[in-house]
Amino acid sequence: MRGQSSKDNPWQAVALVTAIGADLVVCMLAGYWLGNLISKWQGGQPIWLVVGIMLGFLIGVASIILILRKYTGGSNKDSR
Repeated sequence: MRGQSSKDNPWQAVALVTAIGADLVVCMLAGYWLGNLISKWQGGQPIWLVVGIMLGFLIGVASIILILRKYTGGSNKDSR
């Protein structure tokens, strides 16, 4: 019988999923806020709102990749 690894803890999985979801939401809300601010400054052009949300999404995805790399130990290799 093998010992239980710290990565087999179900609470760590819950924390990881929660961190990923919260990170994406916060980044997209920040992008919305920034896009809305620029949109009002530029006279109400809605394109800035869309650009802000997309920028927030892309930053959120990059942040999620960093979170997953830290959780997995930074390896991209198969563990065979």
